[in-house]
Amino acid sequence: MSGALRLGIVGIGGIGSAHFNCVGSGKINGMTLAAVCDIKPERLDYCKGVYPDVPRFDDVDKMISSGLIDALLIAVPHPLHAKIAIKALSAGLHVLTEKTEDITVSAAKRLNEAAEASGRVFGIMFNQRTNPIYRRCREIVRSGEIGELKRSVWIITNWYRTQYYYDSGEWRATWSGEGGGVLLNQAPHNLDLWQWICGMPSEITAFCDVGKWHDIEVEDDVTIFARYPGGATGTFITSTGELPGTNRLEITGSRGSVVVEQGRLIEKLLKTDEPTIRRESKESWPSVAPEIKVYAPKDSGAAHAGILQNFANAILYGEELLAPGAEGINELSISNAAYLSSWTGKSVKIPFDCGEFDRLLESRRSASAPKEGGSPQTHGDYSERWQVRF
Repeated sequence: MSGALRLGIVGIGGIGSAHFNCVGSGKINGMTLAAVCDIKPERLDYCKGVYPDVPRFDDVDKMISSGLIDALLIAVPHPLHAKIAIKALSAGLHVLTEKTEDITVSAAKRLNEAAEASGRVFGIMFNQRTNPIYRRCREIVRSGEIGELKRSVWIITNWYRTQYYYDSGEWRATWSGEGGGVLLNQAPHNLDLWQWICGMPSEITAFCDVGKWHDIEVEDDVTIFARYPGGATGTFITSTGELPGTNRLEITGSRGSVVVEQGRLIEKLLKTDEPTIRRESKESWPSVAPEIKVYAPKDSGAAHAGILQNFANAILYGEELLAPGAEGINELSISNAAYLSSWTGKSVKIPFDCGEFDRLLESRRSASAPKEGGSPQTHGDYSERWQVRF
């Protein structure tokens, strides 16, 4: 396409307002803010006050058909992502959606099929994929540098939230409005990185504790046990009720291990792989000194702006997407399987019966208690809570 990419944004809440200001202030090369949409008048008033010349809509269908935009950024509640994205793709627009791709694997499948058929660029806002420490971790594991995967353990409990946070939005922490709790709101970034680095598990057993620490109807404390096709295992622990919390990822392979914690990556490499030592050593507990490498990048990457710039470059110049939208189904498969395991009390193989999951989720959504009030959030910047925090 010729000229700048004209972006429309639907949803000018917390993260949407940050995207609004990032693009509107000209921080993304080749991309202009062409239109905004929200159903809340006060949010459109906010947009008018910041960029009065940017057209405003209270109906996303009208913005999609307006002819004013080439691409749509979706920053509305999760259950609306696939529905809006499919409309936009069908109208010939490129789409970048906030995580999660939707709330069900079945909806993600429909969206992926629509994106494939459209021929448009479809991306997802997995901004933590830009972090150099996780990119290096993926390179180490996927290249086989630490050998065959044996175990992964991620304790990611520094997603602390107060009751005030959950009460601040009418859609938050409800099955009807958000479609889940910590697995759908805070931890999708980590679930995505987990599978991006280690690959997809084949079986999930999970415990998703509803309202363990807060007065909410969805989960705020989760432990997931995973099995991988090659025999490796994994554990993923997350919570919004622990303070100060921990962010520690440890991955062990047949030739060593890698640990990501406190902004550093520590790699320990064996000169001889562990299976050989186990079979051939004449000692009961040999002392093996690994080679230690420490990687501590000076910054945490381009984050949201990096994904936005990459999305623009993919459309304008054919650059490869850092976070293809179709890959959003992977982390969603893990969280859906975790819910299904917790609801049924059984382990769940991936892929699983989407129909069973959808029925059980819908029963919770139909019984979901409506919430009143909640202050509209228009932070206008990428606040610390959306960053990688060690």
